[in-house]
Amino acid sequence: MKASLTLIAIIFFGTFAVAQTTIKEIKVETITENVILIKKVKQELNLEGKVARLYMFKNSRIKKELAFKTKRNRSKLA
Repeated sequence: MKASLTLIAIIFFGTFAVAQTTIKEIKVETITENVILIKKVKQELNLEGKVARLYMFKNSRIKKELAFKTKRNRSKLA
């Protein structure tokens, strides 16, 4: 009971305090400028057989290269 009354009092006084603050409107001057569109698109396609890969995680290419295994890393069965 005490907790619920405290919560109600906090909400009441909080809304009362917010309602008392006056917010002044700030007027902003707008500046208009002319925009010139230039449509010069240069397209170059390099089809040399190279493959571009997108990795989902950062540094995944480095981790892949560092995680190599050699024949001597394998465990030997007796």
